[in-house]
Amino acid sequence: MIYVNIPVHNEAETIGLLLWKIRKVFLEAGRDFRIQVLDDASTDRTTEVLERYRQRLPLHIIRSDQRLGYGRATERLLRESVERTRYPKRDVAVVLQGDFTEDPETILEMVKRIEGGSDLVAGCVARDDLPRGQRRSRWLAGLILGRALKEAPVSEPLAGPRAFRIIVLRKAFRGGGQGASPLVRSDGWGANLELLAGTAPHARRIEEIPFTPRIEGRRRETRFRPWGTLRALLPLRRVTWPAAG
Repeated sequence: MIYVNIPVHNEAETIGLLLWKIRKVFLEAGRDFRIQVLDDASTDRTTEVLERYRQRLPLHIIRSDQRLGYGRATERLLRESVERTRYPKRDVAVVLQGDFTEDPETILEMVKRIEGGSDLVAGCVARDDLPRGQRRSRWLAGLILGRALKEAPVSEPLAGPRAFRIIVLRKAFRGGGQGASPLVRSDGWGANLELLAGTAPHARRIEEIPFTPRIEGRRRETRFRPWGTLRALLPLRRVTWPAAG
C-alpha cells in the first residue's frame, strides 16, 4: 500500500486536480494507494472540494479547526500512515504538497526506489530551478546551518517531496501515537530538515532523485517568507547525521 499524504491550507484551486492526477498515475501503474489529506483550518472552499472526492477516491480526510502549520500537519499524516499500515516493512508513505508544484509522477518514481531497496527517498531540486528569492535564501541557509547542511545524507535536505518505508517512520516515532512527543517542531524548510534528521538514522539506504517544481501549477501567491524561514533554521544548527556506512 502507498499512503499519499497531503497537508493543505486554502488549496481549493488545485487540490481537486491534484487528487485526480494522483488517481490517474497510480491506477495506470496498477498500485494500491490511499490518499490522506489534512485540511489545516482552511477558510476557502478546500473542505467543500475535498468532500466531492470522498466517494470517488480512496480518500481519508482529517480536519483541523486550529492551524497546525506544515510541519505539524505533515507529521500527523505520517503518524496516521504508521497506525494504519499492516505491512510496515513493505508499505510506503509519501509526502506531497497540495499546491500542485510537485508532480505525482515524481512520487511514483520515488516509490519504485523504495521497492528497489531504499528506505528513504528525497526529491532534490537544483538551485537553479528555484525562484530567485528562494535561491538567495538557500545560500543564506547554508551560512546559517553550516555543517548541519553540508553533512546531510542528500544534497537538498530543505525542500522537495519525500518517500519513506513505513518501518522507518515507526522507528523514528518510537511507536508513539498521535499524542506522542513531536518529531517536527518547525515549519517550511526547517520541518523538512527535522523530518530528515529524525528518520535518516533508521534508514539503511537513502537515495535522492532530481525534482523540478511546477511553479506554473500553483494558482495562488507563494507563502514562502524568506526571513521567517531563515529565522526558523537557527535552532537547527546543531542537527547531526548518522555516519555513512
